Amino acid sequence: MDDGLRGRVAAVCVGKVGELESSGRTVVSAFVKRPVEGPVRVYRLGVEGDEHEYPGHGGPDGAVLVYSRDHYPFWRERGVDIPAVGAFAENLTVDGLTEAEVRLGDVFEAGTSVLQVSEPRSPCYKIAARYGRKDISVVVQDTGFTGYLMRVLQEGCVAAGDELRLTERDTTHHWTVAQAGRVINVDRNDIDGAERLCEVEALSLAIKDKLRARIARRETLGLDLDRLYLSGQVET
Repeated sequence: MDDGLRGRVAAVCVGKVGELESSGRTVVSAFVKRPVEGPVRVYRLGVEGDEHEYPGHGGPDGAVLVYSRDHYPFWRERGVDIPAVGAFAENLTVDGLTEAEVRLGDVFEAGTSVLQVSEPRSPCYKIAARYGRKDISVVVQDTGFTGYLMRVLQEGCVAAGDELRLTERDTTHHWTVAQAGRVINVDRNDIDGAERLCEVEALSLAIKDKLRARIARRETLGLDLDRLYLSGQVET
């Protein structure tokens, strides 16, 4: 397949579990990731040398986190002091391949590995902890500049400078990462969207379970999920 959708790896980044200081408290995280020179092995459960503190990170459906460097100017213009690469804890900082272009289930060749888009990243408080900006996680969520997770279909090596080339696309749906992220992270009352999103084969099992629980809550209790999320009463 060749529809022209390509990107390039600007950096491969990994990190160790450490501590972030935020609002007078210590946050344990492997958020801070730094570039690695040369080819780096990508396994089905993650990138060689990369660590995770939170059990929900990594694993077969979220082995590689990707973030487009196309968004970096947006954050710098808003005064966020981000590094040259790895700014949002991504394993692959890429040029191109934004959330608006890439679809769930897209398969890319990257170096000698083959990767598949599995879900939008759901931003958490650790982004705010990393940059000392309480609002940044919400802005990441609302802009859709979240990055996305990929599963490893074929283990191999990836290095800075490698091309990411789309080789397969699921034509049974048109869900971009940005559109999926809106339903998952922003518009929690879009139950119709959640139901349709659950039909996408490539969407990660964890997200499908999350959406199905949301659907059940809404159908059973008739809750305004956006309001309850903002009030901290639900986590979906």
